[in-house]
Amino acid sequence: MKVLFLLGFIFFSMAAHGKRMERCEFARRIKQLHLDGYHQISLANWVCLAQWESGFDTKATNYNPGDQSTDYGILQINSHYWCDDGKTPHAANECKVRCSELQEDDLVKAVNCAKKIVDQQGIRAWVAWRNKCEGKDLSKYLEGCHL
Repeated sequence: MKVLFLLGFIFFSMAAHGKRMERCEFARRIKQLHLDGYHQISLANWVCLAQWESGFDTKATNYNPGDQSTDYGILQINSHYWCDDGKTPHAANECKVRCSELQEDDLVKAVNCAKKIVDQQGIRAWVAWRNKCEGKDLSKYLEGCHL
């Protein structure tokens, strides 16, 4: 009985906290979803971005008190412009998704929304990319991934 309880607790905890993907797992998944080379943005740029935005955590959130918005998911997509979380004032919801959908482990909606962001603003829309990835040698982000 104790073992079943413990297994149930572990499963519930994993479901509630989401998935922290491995670096190469993330790279493979976004390559499958055709993000590599989108608007000439290399796979290494996306891996660097996700490393610094969320630590590859699909359920990551970050509240921004200035505009009362929240960034969601592995790519930290903002509720003020891109998704609807039901609480951000004057949200535009340009991606036409609930913010919680950007936290799904399959990454489909997060990648589709990221493409829309890049279409409109480019990868410079992400502050972490500008601060940690732009102009840097990013080869280490794909090292050992065998892509």
